[in-house]
Amino acid sequence: MRPHKKIKVLFRHRSMEMGGVEKVVLSMLNNLDKDKFELTICLNLNQGELRNEFPSDIRKVYIADGKEDFSKNTVIQKIQLARRKFKLDKVNKNPKITDRILKDEYDVEIATTYGVYKTVLNSTNKKSKKIAWLHSDLSLDGFAPYREEIFKNMQQFDYIIYGSQQCKDVLAEKFPDLQLPPGEVILNAIPIKELKEKAKAFTPEFGDTPTFVSVGRLHYRKGYRTLLEVHKKLIDDGFKHNIIIIGDGEDYDLLSKRIEELKVQDSFKLLGTQMNPYPYVSNANFYIMPSESEGWPLIIAETLILQKPILATNVGGIPEMVTHKESGYLTDYSQEGLYDGIKEFLTNKNLIQHIQENLQDIEKQFDNDKIFKAVENIIEKLYQNENPTP
Repeated sequence: MRPHKKIKVLFRHRSMEMGGVEKVVLSMLNNLDKDKFELTICLNLNQGELRNEFPSDIRKVYIADGKEDFSKNTVIQKIQLARRKFKLDKVNKNPKITDRILKDEYDVEIATTYGVYKTVLNSTNKKSKKIAWLHSDLSLDGFAPYREEIFKNMQQFDYIIYGSQQCKDVLAEKFPDLQLPPGEVILNAIPIKELKEKAKAFTPEFGDTPTFVSVGRLHYRKGYRTLLEVHKKLIDDGFKHNIIIIGDGEDYDLLSKRIEELKVQDSFKLLGTQMNPYPYVSNANFYIMPSESEGWPLIIAETLILQKPILATNVGGIPEMVTHKESGYLTDYSQEGLYDGIKEFLTNKNLIQHIQENLQDIEKQFDNDKIFKAVENIIEKLYQNENPTP
């Protein structure tokens, strides 16, 4: 490696709506060694609640404006959306437009999710080393229509970082003939001190009714449609409890309508996006994640650190994080599974006490320094044309 030269690293990401991957991106940009790396983030859209949360010493550029910058006039807004789509399509066809925005060349380019794999691969800089980050279980049926394209893109990268052991292992198990570049599993880092401070920012009023909190995007794969039906059944069967959902997404209107139909407005509430969801997590009785699919969900690790009993579906990387009936409770993704799990949490005080005792020292399992050093090692080795070793 040339002495005294910082390695120029470009992260590519779509936008900065509140989410686990966005927190991973921020974590990396905050903690990778600035003496070794010159870091830039390029967003397709300057959009989302976290778009201004980047550290001041990180260069941020973007291709197109976010909706936050659009006119409030709906007619003008439609025109702006059409212009934005035209611009993004133009950039996809001609990556040199991005070069004019970046005004720099990079040694390493990182695609933070499969949604921007093609963006990085289309880079005009053919000399840069290219890293793909994978947070998803690509064996799920929902990926079937575009799985082949994702695989084709993955094969063109120099290295792959997997966000959980499960999302790596499932590829070898379900697609044994798939030839992929070298890669390793690196779990997401947790800013423990900052997390605990944020959890004390305020105290939500939950009352005396047992309360479950969940933080996630309102998308069908997150399982909130199923959870709502289960909640109604439990209420009808006499198991009184509240469920608070923090997050936004395409299912908001559908869920809101169904809540009214079931007449559970007082016990199943959608709070929308909250910049600081941790006081809700910390002050609830339980955390619930009813997802159909997950990678290595950051919110589960954060909830463990806040020592809150977790009820979660046994999918993706969650079993790597939660031990059944020891640090939480795992259930099938089904109405029956969620019904039984919630009922267990509401009725089995000995189980809850046992889980809470086991959570007292749980944060010791999260080694942030090891995580950041592993990513730094990958970048440095690729830059030096060496094979990174896990």
